[in-house]
Amino acid sequence: MGSITCKFGGTSLADAQCLREAAAIVNADPNRRYVVPSAPGKRDSGDIKITDLLYTWHSLVQQGLDATQPECIVAERFEELTQELGLTLDLRERLAEIRADAEKHKNPDYMASRGEYLNGLLMAELLGATLVDPVHYIKFDEEGRLNPVTYDLLGEALRGEGRFVVPGFYGSLPDGSVKTFSRGGSDITGAITARASGSVLYENWTDVSGFRMADPRIVPNAHPIQEITYRELRELAYMGANVLHDEAIFPVREPGIPINIRNTKAPSDPGTMILPARTPKAPVCGIAGQRSFTMFNIEKTLMNRERGFGRRVLSVFEDHGVNFEHMPSSIDTLSVIVNDAELANHGASIVKGIEKTCEPDSVSMTGGLALIATVGMGMAGHIGVAARLCNACARAGVNLRVLDQGASENNIIIGVEERDLESAVRAIHNEFAE
Repeated sequence: MGSITCKFGGTSLADAQCLREAAAIVNADPNRRYVVPSAPGKRDSGDIKITDLLYTWHSLVQQGLDATQPECIVAERFEELTQELGLTLDLRERLAEIRADAEKHKNPDYMASRGEYLNGLLMAELLGATLVDPVHYIKFDEEGRLNPVTYDLLGEALRGEGRFVVPGFYGSLPDGSVKTFSRGGSDITGAITARASGSVLYENWTDVSGFRMADPRIVPNAHPIQEITYRELRELAYMGANVLHDEAIFPVREPGIPINIRNTKAPSDPGTMILPARTPKAPVCGIAGQRSFTMFNIEKTLMNRERGFGRRVLSVFEDHGVNFEHMPSSIDTLSVIVNDAELANHGASIVKGIEKTCEPDSVSMTGGLALIATVGMGMAGHIGVAARLCNACARAGVNLRVLDQGASENNIIIGVEERDLESAVRAIHNEFAE
C-alpha cells in the first residue's frame, strides 16, 4: 500500500491523552506518513477552543485593550500539553513572537492560525517527524483562492524519508501574509496534503465513526453509511451535513483519492469511505435538512410565452446581491427559494422589484420553510422512490410545500414547514434505512 495522509480534528487533539492516542494511531501503520493537526479543541463543554481564544486575543489587541487573559490561557494550555507529554520543546520563544506580532496584523488570520502552528510543533516532536510550515507552500492568489502551484511546492517539501507534519487551516497570500481557510479548514489542508504527497488514502480522524444516514440528534439510531461518493456528500453537505468541510472534496476528487472518516476514540471502527464512485445497494444513502428559507411565489398568465421572464426575475435578486437556492416552476407560476441569511432584509424590496420589472399577476413571500435533501446514486435505478418519500411524509402528517428532483436523479429536495423538519427526516429515514 502507498502512503496515507492523516488529519486530526480539534476534538481528537484536545488534551495530552488525545495527542497520545493520535500518535498511537499514526505509529500503528508505517504508511501513515503525512499528519495534519488542527488546533486543540474543547476538553469539556465549559472549555474554550484555542482558535476562539486567539481570535479574542487579536480583537483585544487591535482595540488597544488588555489581552493578558486569553494570552495566558493559550500559553498555559500549550505549556501543560508540553509537560504532560514529556516533550523538550520550549514554546516560550514562539509565544513571545506571537505576542510581538499581534499588533502588526490587522487581519485576524495570522493569530487564528497559531493554534495549528503550535500544535504542529508538538505533534512533530511527539512523532519524531519533520514540520512543514504551510505558510511557505500552501499558496493563495490575490482573491484568496487556492493557487494550484501549491501542489508542486508542497509535494517537493514532502519528499524524503520519515514522517511529516503539516499544520492545518492556513497558507499565505502573494505578499507572504498568512491566509486561513474558513472554519474547519484543516480538512482542506488534509486533502491538499494528500494530493501533493501522492497519498493513496486520506484519513480524516474526528470524534464520530463516519457519517450516518441522518442527523443522530434527530434520528438517534440513524443507519451508518459505509460508502458514499464525492457527489453524494456534496449534496448532503449543501443541506447541513458537516462532519467534513465540503471544500475538502475538491483537491482529492480529480486524482480520485478516497477519504476515510474515522473515530480516534474507536480506531478499529471502519468509518465511512468517500469514493469517486460506488455500486449502490439501496436507492438512498443519506438525508439532511436545514431551516430558514423563504419562497417567493410569482404568478402570471401565459408566463411561458413571455421570452426572458425567468431572467428578469433572477435579475432582481442579482441586483440585491441575493443568491437563489431553487427555482421550481409550472406553466403560469414560478417560485424562487432563498436562504434567509442570504435574503437578510431585502424581501420587501425584492417583491417591489419583481412587480416593477416583471408585472406579474401576483407575487408573495412565504417564510418559515425548511428544505430536506434525500440523496442517493441508487435513485436512478429504482422505480417509485419519490412516491415512497411522499407517502412516508404523508403518513407522518407532513405537508409538502416543494418537491424538486435534480436532473441527475441523485437528489430529491422537498420543502416543508420548519416545525415539520424533524418529523419529515425521521419518516424518510425509516422508509429507506436498510
